[in-house]
Amino acid sequence: MKAYVIIVLAFIAIACKQNKEEGHAHNPDGSHVEDKVPRLDHTVWTDKTELFVEFPVLVVGRLSKFAVHFTIMDKHQPIHEGSVTVSLIDGDTGIRTKVDAPSSPGIFSPVLQPKNTGTQQLVFDITTPQYTDKIVIDNVMVYASMEAAKNAVGSAREDASISFLKEQAWKIDFQTAPVTQGEVYDIIKSAGVWQPAQGTEKALVATSNGIVNVASTMLTDGTDIKKGQLLLNLTSKGLATDNLNAHIVQAKADFDQAASAYERKKELYESKIVPKSEFEKVESKYVRAKSKYESVALGVSGGRKQIRAPFNGFIKSVHVANGDYVDQGDILITVATEKSKILKSRIAPTSGLTMQNAKNLWYQTETNQWKSIYDSNGEILSISKDVEQDNPLIAVFAEVNEDINVPDGSLTQVQIAMGSGKPTTIVSESALLEDYGNYSVMVQLSGEGFERRPITIGKRNGKNVEVVKGLQVGDMVVTEGAYQVKMASMSGSTPAHGHAH
Repeated sequence: MKAYVIIVLAFIAIACKQNKEEGHAHNPDGSHVEDKVPRLDHTVWTDKTELFVEFPVLVVGRLSKFAVHFTIMDKHQPIHEGSVTVSLIDGDTGIRTKVDAPSSPGIFSPVLQPKNTGTQQLVFDITTPQYTDKIVIDNVMVYASMEAAKNAVGSAREDASISFLKEQAWKIDFQTAPVTQGEVYDIIKSAGVWQPAQGTEKALVATSNGIVNVASTMLTDGTDIKKGQLLLNLTSKGLATDNLNAHIVQAKADFDQAASAYERKKELYESKIVPKSEFEKVESKYVRAKSKYESVALGVSGGRKQIRAPFNGFIKSVHVANGDYVDQGDILITVATEKSKILKSRIAPTSGLTMQNAKNLWYQTETNQWKSIYDSNGEILSISKDVEQDNPLIAVFAEVNEDINVPDGSLTQVQIAMGSGKPTTIVSESALLEDYGNYSVMVQLSGEGFERRPITIGKRNGKNVEVVKGLQVGDMVVTEGAYQVKMASMSGSTPAHGHAH
């Protein structure tokens, strides 16, 4: 056993000697002295892309591997396909490297070896199947030696921000947006009732007498339908009177006879053999016979009159059953579409709202998101001028031109904007975190660093909120996923910043 310990100690001594020969520094206890290379990170946003890049300080002649994170701003998703060209530009000269694909979704790993010292420019040219973008970082320093870099940059400081990695954000519903300057208005809060718009509801009537034959067993209220879809057939087979085929045959015969007479009279009239009044009588009879035949024969197939959907929509109500006898003009089915609706709201007549000072109207969708009528090219149609005796309110009617998948008569919250807009700082309402009446937002300080910041809010205009205190225009805030960032700050442990890829 004693001999074994001596052999082990000998091997340790040899290993330490080899390490010293390789140039590794050691502490008095024999452990290695860590030779940490200072790392830098930059975050830049464009309208299309968020760039978050981490890299070691740049030193002449030293290879520097970059961890370049590209996020598509819309939906905050990583770039899965594309190439990036990274250029380090010093005046009129520079170096360049290209990476043809991400090493993992959203992350590229280019390598640069600077040639000159001094302040230079980093340029990232990103090309994807969907778009291209160019992002520039100015005033990037290249040092003559690592010692000079350490002296200039110093040791890493403790980062007090909330760490939420890109890989975490990419896996959830996440979105950021800049704080902007906008206008806010005085608001009238109310409730609105959804009503069908003109032309979005149509009653399909029987165009002839006959017996109803339902084309589908799924012909029930609320069933979705497509334009041209066969809904019902009307047949007169077996009826002693009002036989559809007999009507078509008779109408065709009358039409053929009228057409023959029309052609003869037309030739005589053009030859000035018969007077104009006589020709016009024959022409009028021909037009009536043609119209009647086309009406009777329209939509007939296999001896049946077909009733088809006039547009994409749904069945609102069915008025007949399979086998019912109907007369011409009877209502068979009522169909409707959600493409446009009327929103009727009621407000106090003392509110002062007029067509001249009404600026906007927001409503809540079925997912409780605020939306402006102008998002779908809608408009405020009218404001009533009289009040009813049993309801001392006036009505405001607005048109909404989009699919509203709720039954007619359903209620929604409404905000009506009026007056002159006041320029101010605004943020999306979805960014707000509320604790007992106090509000805050998650501000993105860097690609993976966040800060929870208290704010004071003012007026609410639909999906936007006025910020009285706490934010400036240009601050980047989390508009979707703020709660997850908040939970990361409360977890007690956060992933290390500057992670390797």
